[in-house]
Amino acid sequence: MFGLGMPELIIILVIIVIIFGAGKLPEIGSGIGKGIRNFKDATRSDDKPKAIDEEKKESDSQ
Repeated sequence: MFGLGMPELIIILVIIVIIFGAGKLPEIGSGIGKGIRNFKDATRSDDKPKAIDEEKKESDSQ
């Protein structure tokens, strides 16, 4: 696709670990996953996206 092979991906991963540290990687991955999920929910044609319902449930339970 972009001409990225395994060596390039390993170099990128090493740079990310150096910049953010190994402890932050799960947090970063979780944030990216939530962002992708929210984007998918926002692009659906539903009147009320699921992410908004989940956020309301979380805020009501706290």
